[in-house]
Parts: sequence; structure tokens; C-alpha cells
Amino acid sequence: MATEMKPIRTEADYEAALEEVAALWGAASDTPKGDRLDVLATLIDVYEAKHHAMDPPDPVEAIKFRMEQQGMTRKDLEDIIGTRTRIAEVLNRKRSLSIGMIRRLHDQLGISAEILIQPSRKAAA
Repeated sequence: MATEMKPIRTEADYEAALEEVAALWGAASDTPKGDRLDVLATLIDVYEAKHHAMDPPDPVEAIKFRMEQQGMTRKDLEDIIGTRTRIAEVLNRKRSLSIGMIRRLHDQLGISAEILIQPSRKAAA
């Protein structure tokens, strides 16, 4: 376990670092094991950001997910998005979200504005 600390450059390095983190999990802070755990976690974060980056969620899918979470219907979106026709256009990816819609979705449903400003993935089709 006391191997030399080095950057994670390959998937094999990454897997080995994950195994070592699992073995060190729960180590007390300000101890050699705790310090090693902190450094490994930082190295893993850097490697994952570069090699395992995730795309942000699709805004329409985020809206549908939040509706499902909160037991909402399309009618519940009328004060946020507008008419039933406009809601259908947004949820069917025929209309983009306006700035006002994004603000209201963020304020009232707590959906990240960062997610909502993304173009809908299936809109380009």
C-alpha cells in the first residue's frame, strides 16, 4: 500500500487507485492513511473529469424527471411554461425554452439553469 504516489494515466492505474481508496475508506483525517486517501481521491477526480466526463442531462428529460418526482401533470406546468399547446411543443421538442421559462422552471421546480439552457439533444433531428 505504501507505493509511490503518481498521476493516474491509464485505466489500469485508475482501477488500482479505486481499489486502494476502497481499502483506505474511513481512514481518519490528518493521518498518513487519511492523507493518502485525500490525495488519491483528488487524482481520481482529475482522471474521471478527463476520461469519464458525463454530458449534462437533456433539459426536456430533466423537466419530465422532475414532473415524475413531484407527481406533476402537464397542467401543473401552465403557470411555468404557458398554454397546453406551448407545454406540448416544449415537451415534444418542437419549441425551445425561453429565458422566462428557464427562470420559472429553475425558481419553481429547482431544476438547474445550467441544465435548462442546454439545447435539447433530439431537437436537432
